[in-house]
Amino acid sequence: LQSIPFQQSDNVKIACVTIVDEPKYKWRGMHLDVCRHFFSIDFIKKYIDYISMYKMNTFHWHLTDDQGWRIEIKKYPKLTEVGAWRDGSMVGHYNEQRFDTLRYGGFYTQEEIKEVVKYAQQRHVTIVPEIEMPGHALAALASYPEFSCTGGPFEVAKVWGVLDDVFCPKDETFTFLENILSEVIDLFPSKYIHIGGDESPKVRWKSCPHCQSLIKKEGLKDEHELQSYFIQRIEKFVNSKGRKIIGWDEILEGGLAPNAAVMSWRGTEGGIAAAKQKHFVVMTPGSHCYFDHYQGDPKNEPIAFGGYTPVEKVYSFNPTPNELSKEEATYILGAQANVWTEYIETPEHVEYMIMPRMAALSEVLWGTANVSNYKDFENRLITHFDFYEKSGINYSKAIYEVTTEVSSGKNGVEFNLKAVNPKGIRFTIDGSEPTKKSMIYTNPISVTNSCTIKAAYFENEKQKSNTIEQTFNINKSSGKKISLEHQPHENYGIGGSFTLVDGMKGNPSKFGRDWLGFSGKDVVATIDLDRIETISKIKLNVLKSTGSWIYFPKEIEFLSSEDGKKFISMKKFSSTEIENLNGNIEGIFKNTKAKYFKVIAKNLGIIPDGNPGSGSNAWLFIDEISVE
Repeated sequence: LQSIPFQQSDNVKIACVTIVDEPKYKWRGMHLDVCRHFFSIDFIKKYIDYISMYKMNTFHWHLTDDQGWRIEIKKYPKLTEVGAWRDGSMVGHYNEQRFDTLRYGGFYTQEEIKEVVKYAQQRHVTIVPEIEMPGHALAALASYPEFSCTGGPFEVAKVWGVLDDVFCPKDETFTFLENILSEVIDLFPSKYIHIGGDESPKVRWKSCPHCQSLIKKEGLKDEHELQSYFIQRIEKFVNSKGRKIIGWDEILEGGLAPNAAVMSWRGTEGGIAAAKQKHFVVMTPGSHCYFDHYQGDPKNEPIAFGGYTPVEKVYSFNPTPNELSKEEATYILGAQANVWTEYIETPEHVEYMIMPRMAALSEVLWGTANVSNYKDFENRLITHFDFYEKSGINYSKAIYEVTTEVSSGKNGVEFNLKAVNPKGIRFTIDGSEPTKKSMIYTNPISVTNSCTIKAAYFENEKQKSNTIEQTFNINKSSGKKISLEHQPHENYGIGGSFTLVDGMKGNPSKFGRDWLGFSGKDVVATIDLDRIETISKIKLNVLKSTGSWIYFPKEIEFLSSEDGKKFISMKKFSSTEIENLNGNIEGIFKNTKAKYFKVIAKNLGIIPDGNPGSGSNAWLFIDEISVE
């Protein structure tokens, strides 16, 4: 099909060729969450067409969650009568905590699902359904509260995030879930059934008499082993039906079910551990495979979950970690991209988030990606854009976007701009809109004073990209040497330590490239000002977004030094003060002289019970450190 000209013609000529080709990986997948936002059967078919077009073979259909139950189960009609509908949704970013009051929902009948399964089979695509358990179960519990620990009442969730109410592991619950899975298995012929297993808080189980009694009865160590008991019991049932389970990497906690496959999303570590235990693995780390992350500069993109995953980063992904031996590597089935839809409401927006990143992942999974020659891929990819446009497929033009890098400069920073053809970049430094007559970019822009730079890419005198805008706040720390005791997480650390002194302030609702994220680790940053300076003010920002497990630090301390060895504490901020300041930290000083100063932000650590993500490492997000 890719060899046939797109234009209609009475005669089509195709060159005589011999094709010898085969994929490197067996699992070449795309995921779609239809719970946070619902998508029609027509669009699901279109999504399958895209999967087939790029020679992928697996559609992971995320059908149940806290915010909606999307599959008809005939034995339990209330799952769709009640669980498929919510009385409002979040508006804007999670941080804003705004809601509408519109009834929202939808579900697929079993007849519709049979129709989609047949449609996918004709295109050589396997659909793997996901029925979430034991967590992300609020839509089910709103329908049948008797399968919870507390008995409810519950309502289908309006808020995004991780919620405390989960399935209670009692016999009646397992009967309920087994009956559901029986109907699911009858609808989907896939070898694997996805049972979720992720982000399941243990707070209800800790205070539930039945759960505590079951832990003692089964000789379990704690609630993590209770989750393993839960997963293993479900696995035995699924295996009895001739199928296998696959779950998110949390199913490793407390001991992995004997025949389970693991979908590694919290980095590649879970996948490595599972492969070393001789379990099959699908790699889907947030660092490279979360297509709900930003793909261009967050300041110019529609609101997204967070992170920064441009096409080039997707193309650089290696699903088989170097840590695995040759034998262990055989357990890597492949990889997939995940599309979570908290902030994706329409089919057009889904298309925008997957295209053209999907093309990059398809080459990774076929095994033909060549990271050392990314430019060749980029040139070939651009030829697909004409097809997208003529086919009415909405797609991101971020590849044309003027991308930026900031490096240390004399008395400030150097602003480096890149594009498909750098000679096509036009820019302004006074905040005005760039035009074809604006300054031509030739060398990095030296930024020594606070200003706003705007730039765009032009081709044949026509603007091809969105205008990028960057405001710089140049201060005494801008461009200076900075060291970190602990490195940020790979998902939220693209610019490294320099992100904190690059003169750019991050947007709190778009915690992408301009923020550094630390999972469970403190921030200890030391800045060398080059010479002894008089410091009158130090400012920084920390972020709180509990639904994303991002919490304010429990303490922040500023320290100064003239020799870089002996540091004197200048000011401390308690957790209460940080909360009252809403993370906008500012210390004012009189006649303080220093060549070095240090910022210590102490991570909350393990998230306490009763909070989103309880029992897991808290994230600490920090932005620009400025010195005046």
